[in-house]
Amino acid sequence: MTAALAIVAGLVLAAVVAHGAWNARRAGPRQPQTLQPVERTEPVLSPTAMPEARDEAPILSAGAAQRQGPRIDALIDAIVPLRLEAPVSGEYVLAHAPSTRRAGSKPFLLEGLDADSGQWEPIALGRRYSELQAGVQLANRGGALNEIEYSEFAQLMQTLADHFGALIELPDMLEVAARARELDTFAGAHDAQLTVTLRANGVAWSPGYLQQVAGRHGFVPGAVSGRLVLPAGDDQHGSVLLTLSYDARAALADEPELAAVREATLSLDVPQTPEGVEPFAEWQRAARKLADDMGATLVDDQGHPVTLHAFNAIGQELQQLYRALEARDLAAGSASARRLFS
Repeated sequence: MTAALAIVAGLVLAAVVAHGAWNARRAGPRQPQTLQPVERTEPVLSPTAMPEARDEAPILSAGAAQRQGPRIDALIDAIVPLRLEAPVSGEYVLAHAPSTRRAGSKPFLLEGLDADSGQWEPIALGRRYSELQAGVQLANRGGALNEIEYSEFAQLMQTLADHFGALIELPDMLEVAARARELDTFAGAHDAQLTVTLRANGVAWSPGYLQQVAGRHGFVPGAVSGRLVLPAGDDQHGSVLLTLSYDARAALADEPELAAVREATLSLDVPQTPEGVEPFAEWQRAARKLADDMGATLVDDQGHPVTLHAFNAIGQELQQLYRALEARDLAAGSASARRLFS
């Protein structure tokens, strides 16, 4: 009898421990499941945050690669011609070009007039150039080009011209600064990012679970921890269509499976994305699908649930924004628009 009671007590204790562990698992963040790959079978309009500055890298290869990268554009650049006495090689230009491609917070580009084709192109090895020109960007999300930045750029160009014995034509600083302020005013009035927050309704998500669900809809890990991106499929520049962001500390946790994520933000950088790929429709669709799959509610930056009416209102505002950008020859997703809104 005593032995039988001991056995029963042991079974009861085991059941209690198992039940406690099951409850603990339910209370923890959702974990990714081991599944076979699944085939892939909508906020608030707010100003964008300024990304980290990046230096423009010179193009160092000949052939088709020379046509890649940003190009000087009189719409958004102050252009400085350098008149050469004789053609110079691409190797010589790159060897004496400034080690930085920035003046303050503004990037600048360097191009050459190919002595054979007569076309302007980014400097490349194996080419000879009869003229050079540089263009400093008038504005970006860091603001307008100011007098100090322009003076820094002018000094760099004068040093470069001295190396080549070239004649340099520097635009008037006050005129350049005025153009920069005007462009910056326009850009500030037509810069927008769509953001919507997915808030967990019940159990939080682990980073792995969030990545797994988003992966089913085409999202892949971004270059920054806590960020997933949806590539713009057919875009030749390999640009991003949508970004899904969550707490980077959870992604970098020593035990990420125990980290709890309760919110994620889905964003669309409007000027950076071509209208033709229907980014607004994709943003809505992705938001709704992710919310359904993860058990989340879509809320704006004040925590209010986002309604279909709100989506429709934003869509109408976007059409006005797109038309204004086009009227300025800065269509969303164009090379110059991407540079300006960066």
